[in-house]
Amino acid sequence: MMTHKATVKALDVQSAWLQSYIGSAEKQQQLFKRTLIVIVISQIFGGAGLAAGITVGALLAQDMLGTDSVTGIPTALFTLGSAGAALLVGRLSQRFGRRSGLSTGFLAGGIGAIGVVVSALTNSILLLFISLLIYGAGSATNLQARYAGTDLANPTQRAKAVSMAMVSTTFGAVAGPNLVDVMGEFAVSIGIPALAGPFILAAAAYLLAGLVLFISLRPDPYIVAKAITDAQRTTGDLLSEENTNLLSINKRGIFAGAAVMILTQFVMTAIMTMTPIHMGHHGHGLNEVGLVIGFHIGAMFLPSLVTGFLVDKMGRAVMAAASAVTLLVSGILAAMGPADSMAVLIVSLALLGLGWNFGLISGTAILVDATQPFTRAKTQGSVDVWIALSGALGGGLSGMVVAHSSYAALSIAGALLSLLLIPIVIWAGINKQSKV
Repeated sequence: MMTHKATVKALDVQSAWLQSYIGSAEKQQQLFKRTLIVIVISQIFGGAGLAAGITVGALLAQDMLGTDSVTGIPTALFTLGSAGAALLVGRLSQRFGRRSGLSTGFLAGGIGAIGVVVSALTNSILLLFISLLIYGAGSATNLQARYAGTDLANPTQRAKAVSMAMVSTTFGAVAGPNLVDVMGEFAVSIGIPALAGPFILAAAAYLLAGLVLFISLRPDPYIVAKAITDAQRTTGDLLSEENTNLLSINKRGIFAGAAVMILTQFVMTAIMTMTPIHMGHHGHGLNEVGLVIGFHIGAMFLPSLVTGFLVDKMGRAVMAAASAVTLLVSGILAAMGPADSMAVLIVSLALLGLGWNFGLISGTAILVDATQPFTRAKTQGSVDVWIALSGALGGGLSGMVVAHSSYAALSIAGALLSLLLIPIVIWAGINKQSKV
């Protein structure tokens, strides 16, 4: 009996604080801003966990197995784990809120990183592969966290909220690789192989990201957003012709948002994957490769704040089209420019990253606009599965295309494929911004 009374009392308390947000636009905006701060902090840690481990994953597998033939396995396992985790995090967020879904995802990523360290200590290849699969959950959670900032954002704030999460990821992503040598020396000092050192950082970073979200993401923005929508539905005519049409349009919006993100991910990954190989064939060294990829990664994330403003100000469809045009120019430049010109390579790969940035932020905004809170997190998780798989497919097919044709053919194919974004957003009838 006491347990029942305690449960009823807890539900009454929860109902009371939810009601306080439902009836106050000011409190909703305060929670929106607080949520963004929490997401930014967690993404800094998450970015460090993501970059530190990826930097040496292939090298660790090569070292443990003593062959170059397996260097692609860590990336494949990581991507597969990321795809599976995206679905899981989306389902958990849908049922229990962002706090539960995101903190669980980062916790899994941290456990995977610990498993990699243990596998290096025990020289267990099986444990290494299993751990890399679990470690991929951190990447999926990093990507899913961008949605949390949009739960309480109004339509004119959504893209900027996504962009803030992406920019904060950059800080950790830049710091992670620069700490590889330091973590390697630390690992050796405590009797752990040097290449496992970055995974110690990855474990700590992912666990801290999860802890920040678990402690600080209260009240849960997704739960509040669902309560607000529920209250609005109870006071309106949900069976009106206008709402029925809106739901039909939303289905097109979901497809369009997903297509924009999936296509840009595919094109970006395909061309990026083969660029180092292409450069090596034309006499460029590792330092030059690192410089080009560095500019590429910088262009993927650093322009995000400006991109978010443009997506909210100019419209989703305009920036999705800008993504297509930017990727087109990138592909043509990569294909037609002199292969020995560092300037051409830097500009083409920077444009490739920028086009991806435009596509991810505009596509995310389109997807958020097109979904209702009651199904939003589940839909977002499912879409992110396809984003992860498209990246894996793009990377895998790119080698086959180059082997049977050339890097120029790959770049032109990617450039032309990106143009599909324009008819997709036109067909979907994407407006400047949604009222959902």
